[in-house]
Amino acid sequence: MSDRKYICQRCTNCCRWPGFVRLTNEDITRIATYLKQSEFRFIQTHTRLRPHRDGLALQDRADGSCVFLNGESCAIHPVKPAQCAGFPNEWRFPGWRSVCQAVEVEEADP
Repeated sequence: MSDRKYICQRCTNCCRWPGFVRLTNEDITRIATYLKQSEFRFIQTHTRLRPHRDGLALQDRADGSCVFLNGESCAIHPVKPAQCAGFPNEWRFPGWRSVCQAVEVEEADP
């Protein structure tokens, strides 16, 4: 039996789902460089502390959507956080299939 993989259709529904987009040190460096900001400035203006004080997450808007969501596109798509890049193949949230438009494809056997 082969595994399933999903191809993102960039519907941006996952960007509107409330929660935390965890940031790695590599994410912070990559995004700050892309935005032409120092890492300190990026952290001060675009991140928040996670609930257990165990790292940083992207800020949300009041409606729960990502601070970098501009209409139907991501302002940092080329350097988006690893958590975003991994969805829905590396992780999924409960109920994701009811909002995500990713297309399921069968992977070829090696």
